[in-house]
Parts: sequence; C-alpha cells; structure tokens
Amino acid sequence: MTVAPGQEDLIEGVPLDLSATDGAVAIKGRSPWQIFGARLRRDKVTMIALVLSILFLVVGAISPLLVRWGLLKPDDQHPDLVQDLGSIPGGFAGGMSGSHPLGVEPGTGRDLFSRIITGMTTSLLVAVLATLFAIILGTAIGLISGFSGGVVDTILSRFMDLVLSFPSTLMLLSLQAVLVHRIAVVMGQADSAPGPKIAFMIIVLGFFGWPFFARIIRGQVLSLREREFVEAARSLGARRGRIYVKELLPHLWAPILVYTTLIMPQFISAEAALGFLGVGINPPTASLGAILNDSVSYALADPAYFLFPGLTVVILVLAFNLLGDGLRDALDPKSGRS
Repeated sequence: MTVAPGQEDLIEGVPLDLSATDGAVAIKGRSPWQIFGARLRRDKVTMIALVLSILFLVVGAISPLLVRWGLLKPDDQHPDLVQDLGSIPGGFAGGMSGSHPLGVEPGTGRDLFSRIITGMTTSLLVAVLATLFAIILGTAIGLISGFSGGVVDTILSRFMDLVLSFPSTLMLLSLQAVLVHRIAVVMGQADSAPGPKIAFMIIVLGFFGWPFFARIIRGQVLSLREREFVEAARSLGARRGRIYVKELLPHLWAPILVYTTLIMPQFISAEAALGFLGVGINPPTASLGAILNDSVSYALADPAYFLFPGLTVVILVLAFNLLGDGLRDALDPKSGRS
C-alpha cells in the first residue's frame, strides 16, 4: 500500500500501525466508542448543544451555592427601582444596571437575572429527577417484559397501554390537590411548601413518562434474547438478574442515552407549562413557568421581563432536543456518517 507524504500514520481517518513487518501496513480497528466520538465531534451543531446543555446543568446545580454566598439574590426587593405608577420599571429592561444585568421585576423590584437562574434550577431539578424515575422504571419493566415473554409480557404490555391512555397534563391538574397533601403529610411539611409540589411533579411526570421508554427497551430485548451470548449465559446457568445486568443492559446504553436527552426537554416544557397555568411551584420559589405566567401581564409595558425568561426556556429545550437528535445520528450505524 502506498502512503502519501504527510499521511504515513493516517489513511481515511483510520489510524495505522506502521510497526508491521515486510512493508505491510496494519490498520487498527476503532471501538464503537471511538466511532461514536468521531461522529459526534464532526457535528458542530450537536457539540454546541452539548456545551450549552452541560452549562445549563452546571449553572443549575451551583445556583443554590451562589444564593448562599450572596452572588445571586432572587428574593431581595428593590422598590426604589420601579416606578410609582403601576410599579413598572422604565425602559426596555427596567432597572438594568451592573447589579441587575437583565433588569428587575415589576412591582417587587427583584433581580430578574437571579430569578431566572434559580427558576432554571427548579425546572431542571424536576426534569432531571423525573427523567431518572422514568428511565429506571422503564428500563426495568422493559427488560422483564421483553425477556420473559408469554403471560408476563402480555400483562406488562397491557399495563403500558393503560398508563399511556391517560393524558399526563390532565392527571397533573386533577391529582394535584390530593397527592400534594398526601406527600406533604409524609414529608412533614405544609401543602404550600415547595418540596411537596416538586415531589408531586417528579412522581407524576416520571410515572406517565416511563411507558414510552419501556416499549423501546422491550423491542430491543426481544431481539437480544435470541443472541448467542444470551444463550451461552443461559446454558451456563446464569440467573435472570445476571443476564439482565451483565448481558442485556450493556447493549442498551445507546437507546437509554438518546431517550434521556429527548425526554428531558419534554419534562422541562411540562414544568414550565404548569407554572404558566398557575399550578406549578408556589411563590416565592422561582420557576421558569411561574416567571412567564407573571410576565404576561407586563409584556407590553416591560418587554424584557417577558422576553428573557421566554428565551431561556426556548434555548434550554432546544439545546437538549438538538443534543438528542445528534446523539441518535451518531449512534445510528445506518446514518451514513463515517
């Protein structure tokens, strides 16, 4: 094989092993993770979405520390920064200054930047925990259903269909009063405290979100259970738990990873929608939906109060959606990418 100058160690993006004897050039194979990483790095849009998603998660995770250290002050009111007439700050972003880069809220004069960051933390907390709930429950039931077959598969499949028949938004609205009170009693908190409402949204969103993922896992397991490595494990007397964890689960990381990034923006949107409807987290705890709900009344008088939280929700949801699409393409061997 003739190698062009400057390309002695690389041909068509594949690393070469030039230590072979007799003038032969041995081509090193690439692992699935290496192929996945190479595809992902070529997709600039997905890389930007990945950076933004990580940035949002990091900022959301450290915002409670920033509040404790006094760098963010979401509850401090500044009545001197709002006008007496209607308590609306003047200008496009009223009250904008070095201390308040996005201005302040009408009426209260609270820092809008701090409210958005802490509100994003609340929305991400609900979305991340609800996603983990849905992924863990969906993976477990999908594994059991697909591998067991027969009566067990039929019962679990019909249970998935039953759960899918209920609209999650309607269930969130109708079950809120009863379940929030029950959760508050268990947690030893008042019904108006943020903890019971957050726990309620996590449980309901996760419960009504797992069947979609369980169906995907079940379909994958139905094909994997007939593979040779599963038959070999069975012949060696491996228990079902070991087959689930050691044999099947490592082959399911791709759909788990992709579905995680695709379901998270759905839960972020759901939490924002509930807050917008006025049934989300109770004030003064900030959430993106609650801020949007309050900002609608000031959309014309104070456009920045409506624009900045709305853009935050759009960018947050779009970043995770683009990341999910990019991961799905990078993990698909039939996508046409090398």
